Amino acid sequence: MRWAAVAAAVVCGNVAAAEPPKREPPRYETRKDHDPNGTGKFYLGREIAHVMGFQAAGWLERPERVKEEEPAKLVEALGLKPGMVVADVGAGSGYHAFLMAPLVGDKGKVIASDIQQEMLDLVAARAKKQRVTNVETVKGTATDPKLPAGGVDLILMVDVYHEFEFPFEMAEKMVAALKPGGRLVFVEFRLEDPKVPIKLVHKMSERQVLKEMGVFPELEHAKTVGTLPWQHVVIFTKKEAGK
Repeated sequence: MRWAAVAAAVVCGNVAAAEPPKREPPRYETRKDHDPNGTGKFYLGREIAHVMGFQAAGWLERPERVKEEEPAKLVEALGLKPGMVVADVGAGSGYHAFLMAPLVGDKGKVIASDIQQEMLDLVAARAKKQRVTNVETVKGTATDPKLPAGGVDLILMVDVYHEFEFPFEMAEKMVAALKPGGRLVFVEFRLEDPKVPIKLVHKMSERQVLKEMGVFPELEHAKTVGTLPWQHVVIFTKKEAGK
């Protein structure tokens, strides 16, 4: 009798039917109205910029870059030590990879990761010409920089994260690649400063970087360095296990 009553109640609508599983909201959205220099694809309210092609590699090596960006100050702020394994993600022509290579020494390694083979060829040619043996090239994808899991002390991204087609997936892989206590470093042109002569979609605010990394509980904002002329350096640390 009891089972018959339950069946009857279901038919009469007295027992709520099982609700369908809730769908996760889409991670990315596409907008028709957007910055002409952007892709029209948005992540957490930020429009993703177009990737700079290998044809513009010369701009990365421009002599003016020393004055405009003061890369020596950036490298000093990283606190690199001999024996470290560091990754330059979105390495381009390897500008920063070759600045870091002497600091990690022969027992260390710099992984230059990029999605464009033409850029990696430039890095490899320069390493051969200058007889640099501790810079290794790795071809990544739009969702994975192809770094060794749990094997990297520091990951550096200079003016590149804002161009990632899939920033969440890339960040997820980079977090997984860091050793406990390892650091994830964002160098981005300051959106907060209108005097920085860079297109808006190629700039990022500190607040936006913090927002996007806030979805990863493994990361902790260590500090933001504001001593560079045009960029800020936003540094995160991967928490130790159990913290």
